[in-house]
Amino acid sequence: MRVLVTGGAGFIGSHLVERLLTDGHEVIVLDNFSTGRPENLERAIHCHQLTFHQVNVTELETIRPMFAGIDWVFHLAALADIVPSIEQPFDYHRVNVDGTVAVLEAARAAGVKRFLYAASSSCYGIPECYPTPENTPPSPQYPYAFTKWVGEQTALHWQRVYGLPVVSLRFFNVYGPRSRTSGTYGAVFGVFLAQKLAGLPFTVVGDGTQTRDFTFVTDVVDALLRAAASTLVGEVMNVGSGHTYPVNRLVELLGGPVVHIPKRPGEPDCTFADTTRIRRLLDWQPQVSLEDGIAIMLENIDYWRAAPVWTANSIEGATASWFRLLGRR
Repeated sequence: MRVLVTGGAGFIGSHLVERLLTDGHEVIVLDNFSTGRPENLERAIHCHQLTFHQVNVTELETIRPMFAGIDWVFHLAALADIVPSIEQPFDYHRVNVDGTVAVLEAARAAGVKRFLYAASSSCYGIPECYPTPENTPPSPQYPYAFTKWVGEQTALHWQRVYGLPVVSLRFFNVYGPRSRTSGTYGAVFGVFLAQKLAGLPFTVVGDGTQTRDFTFVTDVVDALLRAAASTLVGEVMNVGSGHTYPVNRLVELLGGPVVHIPKRPGEPDCTFADTTRIRRLLDWQPQVSLEDGIAIMLENIDYWRAAPVWTANSIEGATASWFRLLGRR
């Protein structure tokens, strides 16, 4: 296939690109490095089957020619993190919603055969049901979650109105080599590994008993590829590990001292995907346990040597607007 990946220099995107190239596909990557990093593609960049374009996905007329002859589109480009989305909601809407519209329009005009949207489990907010199924009413708690959900609904609307063959996958707490090194939320592994390298304690939110559905990146990539190769259209499916793990278990496996910081408003005590639908429709199931995944992270720990090192004090300053705005509700 001839495949286009937006956000292909990002954490998940770069793993997807490597897998696509390994499987023999021709890959076109669009990325502006706002979230992604050039070094994420260093193992793939010299492959003759890879073409890279440094562009903003919001610029429809710029990206439109790049979709010519494309079979599959994987739309992963987005701005991430909670605090910047609270402070810069316009920028997040511009990239995560308007950028999605531009990519959809370019894909529609090119007549692509498959369109895969990378959605976020943050759309569920603080759900009442665990494990959480796809029909749970959305309740995004902050602009990042809201714009990712609106982007998903936009993609599904293009499917209903224009017949674009869209499938959306809602990712739960993805981790693995190259996970993001910025932000005080959503990149807990990057935060903890940088702290471990610096000999500093892990900054655990609350008492650490809150649980997360940590899902290894190669399992997410496999779900994306299965969805692309399927005939499904208009489906929304969770992608999770099949388990939910206390943050304290993560700390135990990483090994190191802990300092506790205040619990944050709008954060669920648990994330846990109901994966019944994707198991049934795609015969997909996760392969990497938390223990094996963390072992792989520790083998690749040097990646985080250049990452920002967060402390309790710096996190307090960085998240002040989060507590001020979301804590008043």
